[in-house]
Amino acid sequence: MVKIAERLDKIELSGIRKMFEAKPKGAINLGLGEPDFDIPENVKMAMKNALDEGQTHYTHNMGIPELREEIAKKLKKDNNINTNPDSVMVAVGASEALYISTQALFEKGDEVLIPDPGFVSYKGCVDLSQAEAIPIELDFNNDYKMTVEDIENKINKNTKGLILNSPSNPTGAVMDKEDIKTISDLATDNDFIILSDEIYEKIIYTKKHHSPAQFSDNVITINGFSKTYAMTGLRVAYLTGQRDIVDEILKVHQYNVAGASSISQIGAIEALKGPQNYVDNIVKEFKRKRDLIISRLTKMGLNCPNPEGSFYVFPKVNNGNKFAQMALNTGVVTTPGVSFGESSKNNIRMSYATSYEEIEEAMNRLEKVV
Repeated sequence: MVKIAERLDKIELSGIRKMFEAKPKGAINLGLGEPDFDIPENVKMAMKNALDEGQTHYTHNMGIPELREEIAKKLKKDNNINTNPDSVMVAVGASEALYISTQALFEKGDEVLIPDPGFVSYKGCVDLSQAEAIPIELDFNNDYKMTVEDIENKINKNTKGLILNSPSNPTGAVMDKEDIKTISDLATDNDFIILSDEIYEKIIYTKKHHSPAQFSDNVITINGFSKTYAMTGLRVAYLTGQRDIVDEILKVHQYNVAGASSISQIGAIEALKGPQNYVDNIVKEFKRKRDLIISRLTKMGLNCPNPEGSFYVFPKVNNGNKFAQMALNTGVVTTPGVSFGESSKNNIRMSYATSYEEIEEAMNRLEKVV
């Protein structure tokens, strides 16, 4: 029998996908984090025109220059991050950006701090780099926001990195500016790098997003188009950081995928250059859905922080695995909290990225059994 690489021994397939694939016919999917909106019409037309013009060939490994220029402008305008197109790399989704960053930056003997609860890919990517993922248990009573106190006593001579995610998947927490700044100062003082996953940056309801790269050079900023412009299947995102670090990450990217889809990149250019009222409208609709699901879960007696961003709720339940199976039996797909960290066995994640009507029906089904 062919021997599989030992580094895969610690890797498990995503709990999100397991629940999605187990979904019975007629079930309502609150498992996947995929907006139910179509992509903006101007983006669609730009890609159609690009197909008609035959723009289906290889692009630069780093991405189409015009797109990298637009990303650099966006980062300066929206995030106060001073970068240039030569330090911007276009990736095949934020998942690839995260993977190639961990592969380039971490190795055996390193420790990387990750949020718990946190997105399923964080631990998997760190494990694949053969570094050790160190969970930072986040406090339910602080709405799962990471603070400097949460991480200070975890830092040692082996600490090489920290993964931040604000707004958060799975909790919807949005970190405060002071915490972002203080943690960024820690990275500078202790010479570790922050991988800042900002894919939900635009989906914030009342607060403001802050990027750690405003405060430290020791940051790789990861963002993309999947959530903000509903371009999930087009698989286009980006990362930026210090030029010498990005050049090293390019080595992994080049031998991993060579480059992102030309048509998707053209769509991304139009998404950034075109009108942004689409984004404003989907955020308003996500807020309406959030208010509905929080109201219904509260009436059921489930304790849940009110999400300030993204499109997830992360309520406490008696047993996450049992609740997910019970929900599945009623025709509602959810994700057990343990998929997002060992401290979250008694949580469940629900995505409210589906339609308002489906959320109402899902809550009706759950209400009968909770």
